[in-house]
Amino acid sequence: MTAATTHRPPAPLSPRLTTATTARVLRQLRHDHRTVAMLLVLPSALLGLLYLVWSDVPVRPGQPETFDRIGLTLLGVFPFVVMFLVTSIAMLRERTSGTLERLLTTPLSRPDLLLGYGAAFGLAAAAQALVTVTVATTVYDLDVAGPLVLVVLIAVVDAVLGVALGLLASAFARSEFQAVQFMPVIVLPQFFLCGLLVPREQLAGWLQVVSDVLPLTYAVDALREVGASPEPTGTMWVDVGVVTGAALLALGLAAATLRRRTS
Repeated sequence: MTAATTHRPPAPLSPRLTTATTARVLRQLRHDHRTVAMLLVLPSALLGLLYLVWSDVPVRPGQPETFDRIGLTLLGVFPFVVMFLVTSIAMLRERTSGTLERLLTTPLSRPDLLLGYGAAFGLAAAAQALVTVTVATTVYDLDVAGPLVLVVLIAVVDAVLGVALGLLASAFARSEFQAVQFMPVIVLPQFFLCGLLVPREQLAGWLQVVSDVLPLTYAVDALREVGASPEPTGTMWVDVGVVTGAALLALGLAAATLRRRTS
């Protein structure tokens, strides 16, 4: 048998190894109680604070309550922000602790690793979305015209986008502090320009162009479609597709730029 046949390169993607990576990350999350609390409790707590802030704000007759109008879109923003922060720091710890170096000496490929992380945090995002939407619609009386399952779906997709961008950002950070520093660069511009603070049509022309290429814009638009229409609309599905495509693109870029260790 020749050396070429003895030392075969690892397969680009293995469902078994991806599943094993997902299970390992979920076990780590289960034992990290502070991270679990941040994932499951923090978004609901922040929504509750905003509910109290807006509870006595007067609205014009016939207009929706402020919390119903803005709180719904925040169901997509909060998971995006939280998952970006948690994922970027978690992946950086894998590198700085040497775990990533050891994993990549095994048959585990970079796509296996990143898809495993994405799947694990995607499941965490699903749990987060279910808890947050349930609390918002029961405790805070959030009124949504469309099906709640679509709100959960959009929140999960947006959280997965945060996971993908967090994995991508971690490839360029050398410390946890630097990973946190990427948050104002990647997250805040999307928050400012997504139409949540100022309607996008009122932005300067060049800012509207920038807003058009930011994925969080489409997540906010999708949630607004659900909030306004009792049935799913074509615009909503297009928006969800754009966010999903952006998440897959970020995962691909993260796989291409993933380094074994931080020097």
